[in-house]
Amino acid sequence: MTPNTSAATIVALLALGMALAFILADRQSPTSQALSVFLGFAGVSIAIDVLWVLPMRAQHGVVPWEGLLALPQALAVVYAFEWVLQVRQTIPAANLDTRGPNRLLRIAQGLAGVFGLAAVALPELRAAHFGNVVLDPGEHVHWSFWVFAVPLGLSVLIGIAGSLFTLFRRPDRAEVRRLVAFALGSPLMAAGMVLPPHTAPLATAVGLLVLLVGSVQYHVTQGQRAQFLSRFLAPQVAQLVTRRGLKSATDEKTLEISVVSCDLRGFTAFSAATSSRRVIEILREYYDAVGQAAASCGGTIKDQAGDGVLILVGAPIAFDDHAQRAIQLAHRIRDVGIALTRQWSNQELQLGVGVGVASGFATVGVIGGASRLEYTAVGSPVNLASRLCSEAAHGEVLVDERTAELFGGGQPDSHLQMGPSLQLKGFSKPVQSYLLQSS
Repeated sequence: MTPNTSAATIVALLALGMALAFILADRQSPTSQALSVFLGFAGVSIAIDVLWVLPMRAQHGVVPWEGLLALPQALAVVYAFEWVLQVRQTIPAANLDTRGPNRLLRIAQGLAGVFGLAAVALPELRAAHFGNVVLDPGEHVHWSFWVFAVPLGLSVLIGIAGSLFTLFRRPDRAEVRRLVAFALGSPLMAAGMVLPPHTAPLATAVGLLVLLVGSVQYHVTQGQRAQFLSRFLAPQVAQLVTRRGLKSATDEKTLEISVVSCDLRGFTAFSAATSSRRVIEILREYYDAVGQAAASCGGTIKDQAGDGVLILVGAPIAFDDHAQRAIQLAHRIRDVGIALTRQWSNQELQLGVGVGVASGFATVGVIGGASRLEYTAVGSPVNLASRLCSEAAHGEVLVDERTAELFGGGQPDSHLQMGPSLQLKGFSKPVQSYLLQSS
């Protein structure tokens, strides 16, 4: 193996390693899938040239079917722009002009296909006059060079233009970093297909490293988001996704769960008389405290709206003791809520906290469109927990009859005291409530 072929082999391994790393790190993402396929074809095309085509030419010359071995090059370009098209699918429709840039990217893919067909039809001309050809002093580029260079060059230029148009449409911040890296690195990778053998591997490697830097930033951003969200989700959710995959954790199913709802008393008057900056600080502290309590009990926050928080216990992670966990969670929210509202209140403005708990069957799963997904629950316990929360006074936890039954194992429990029957909006019959006693 010569120094030139050694360098090209290393570059091929770099591209294949990046493809494998990206697909393993983000295998559920269509954008990462397309990017990995692009890098995979790029690595395969370099490896074929170094390990197969060059030795075959040395022994047998250019064989008629050699042009077929150039197809991975064309497919690498096609999937590079397919990745950009997949990124565009993630942009909210309100920000997206689908006609012009999409058409540009499809044209770029079509020109890559023309390059591939020319390679298949004219293998001898491609071998002699295109791809890592060294010109002698005074020698002019052969006309056949342009048969391959024009469609390939136009494909790259038009594709980069489509990528830049995509940047103007405000894609996801993490994808922006990969798009910028691609726009900077792709001309270098394309140049590696035509530069002399002693400089081509360097150009390709630099282009790949530029893309690698942007991709690492993408994964760092995604990791930071996951770390932030984990503060408000049960750690068991991450464990379930790791063990069984995202689909298992988010599939639609009907099961019995407990729901905890809490909100602040007097918040409307307090926010009207308090600076918006101070209100945001209070909400941030409140959400953080409730999120930590939910995570400690295995709860998953479904909604945060104003001063209201709705928490699911028993989904997406199923717990046999979901009612006990919900009562424990309600107890912690009440304790931390009383402590916090005491700090926030003053002589003129008083804040309080109320909590409602209900259990029953609900349908849970992921709903939404391509741009946004939400894990939700639909069923009587969701509405009932919210209604009980609305009826609870400051420092009260109102519990429905099903939760009380599950909590006590069918027997009366000293922690729950029978409360009034409540006529709640949306419920035709009075609802028997129970009061959670302070420990």
